[in-house]
Amino acid sequence: MTRETDMADLDAVVAWRRELHRHPELAFEEVWTRDFVAARLAEMGVDEITPLAGTGLVARIAGRAGGHAVAGRAGGGAVALRADMDALPITEATGVAHASLTPGVMHACGHDGHTAMLLGAGRELAAARDFDGEVFLVFQPAEENGHGGGARMVAEGLMDRIGDAAIFGLHNWPGMELGRFGALPGPAMASMDTFDVRITGRGGHAAMPEQTRDPVVAGAALVGALQAVVSRSVAATEALVVSVTQVHAGDAYNLIPETLRLAGTVRTLSARVRDHAEARLRETVAGVAALHGVAAEVSYRRSYPVTVNAAAQAATAQAAARDAGLEVAEGLAPSMGSEDFAYMLEARRGAYGWLGAGPTEGGRQLHSPHYDFDDALIPPGVAWWRALVARELGAG
Repeated sequence: MTRETDMADLDAVVAWRRELHRHPELAFEEVWTRDFVAARLAEMGVDEITPLAGTGLVARIAGRAGGHAVAGRAGGGAVALRADMDALPITEATGVAHASLTPGVMHACGHDGHTAMLLGAGRELAAARDFDGEVFLVFQPAEENGHGGGARMVAEGLMDRIGDAAIFGLHNWPGMELGRFGALPGPAMASMDTFDVRITGRGGHAAMPEQTRDPVVAGAALVGALQAVVSRSVAATEALVVSVTQVHAGDAYNLIPETLRLAGTVRTLSARVRDHAEARLRETVAGVAALHGVAAEVSYRRSYPVTVNAAAQAATAQAAARDAGLEVAEGLAPSMGSEDFAYMLEARRGAYGWLGAGPTEGGRQLHSPHYDFDDALIPPGVAWWRALVARELGAG
């Protein structure tokens, strides 16, 4: 390609990204996004486009090995590449020309960029077909807020669709230097569980608390006691975070309420610690309730599992980053954030990588109303996907 053609291609992908940013959609509502992606895939001439999980898509691109030897599979192996597509319920405050046109919804996590980068790589792969076997482009809905679009794609047959292909995911990563890449072998991101606790006491006049069973006092004690689940029931070398993020009670200054509700999350990097944390949380709630003479009900929901990268695929992801001219970051620690790509990694070997997005100053943080994906990440992101296919399936 000439430099002019390269720049034209880049401009097109940037335009796609900004159009996606203008039209953010929440989990399982990505109808406009799905149709936009499907139209671009059709234009680039992929071999098949298959709807999955309501608003998700899987596209197949056959390489030079040719043929459909078994059940529609070409020879030479296969690899699957996944991008997430959904947005967040946040009012945008970026002020950019391509800001969200949907009130109260924005792409504050860069999924618009992830989708555009995979489309850009798909266009190059479909044009060149310089690999042996098949590439599957997986456009996933509903990654955010525990909605589990990845789990639904697996449940509805994604793994049957991609055969024995390894699967890879990529996320932009503010706080990591631009031009760097990270992929950890083993646990890379935490599980995420959510809990609600409803404390029921006996309400009454605030001037006569002795006549009540105060759920507010019990709730305040519980918030502190839950931190001991981390500090006093697991080893300091284990990763565990228990965060109370909501407390709701009462609506008057002079009235002790009947009930209080608190909610939060539990995150860890170990299935064993996950089991232990749930048990200790339930025991702590029961103990605090008994101490204060109130009743307490716990609703505990397990959401995303630990994101665990296979060692071989993590090494392949790192090698592809070097091939793409990126620097592989050393000494990275796992993130206590969670990612529903974990469901796909439970079903198939694969790896999840981070692409450095530069400093977080000025609101350049994930899930911030001031966040906008940096288009400078598009060329290295597309290059990484292409290098990954070359590593997995051969090229040239």
